[in-house]
Amino acid sequence: MRHVVLASGSPRRQELLKFITEDFEICPINADETVPKGMPIEMTAAFLADLKAKACADIFPDQIIIGCDTVVILDDEIMGKPRDREEAFQMLRKLSGNTHVVMTGVSLYYGNQTTVFTSETNVSFYDLTDDEINAYLDTGESFDKAGAYGIQGKGALLVRYIEGDYFNVVGLPVAALARQLRQFETLIKKPRIKFNRNGF
Repeated sequence: MRHVVLASGSPRRQELLKFITEDFEICPINADETVPKGMPIEMTAAFLADLKAKACADIFPDQIIIGCDTVVILDDEIMGKPRDREEAFQMLRKLSGNTHVVMTGVSLYYGNQTTVFTSETNVSFYDLTDDEINAYLDTGESFDKAGAYGIQGKGALLVRYIEGDYFNVVGLPVAALARQLRQFETLIKKPRIKFNRNGF
């Protein structure tokens, strides 16, 4: 597999990408993540992943770029990273006893070619008491994670069960990405047919 660039500063994604390849570098992107008005909620993660990949491609035009974005969705509401403890508490209170969807969008970008896909996992929480929520908030895990929890940490104690790819909830669907990367490399290796003005 050729050298790739990960358009994310997430240490979790970096660790997961090592399952696929050690030959990568990091390109953290602070892009404007404004979603177009009227965009279907299920397209948000893919849109933002593609946005990040294209921004990174301006810096690394001759590399395969991997852009990622993970969103937590409950009842057609996207739960991003909480701004403070109170917002984190309210997010976890809403997730308590319910099943939510974690969607990770992934964009592969090289030159003028791109492949975008989305992985989806259902996550069900136990009914949580206020004391349980506050105990989890005391760990400090909530504040840099969509939905205010990290399943790979003590947030695992909140989860009753999942349906789908565990690593998708962490932030990178590694098995799906490995397969998509192989297909993408094959695609970009195909010779391009060039035509002159007469079409020959």
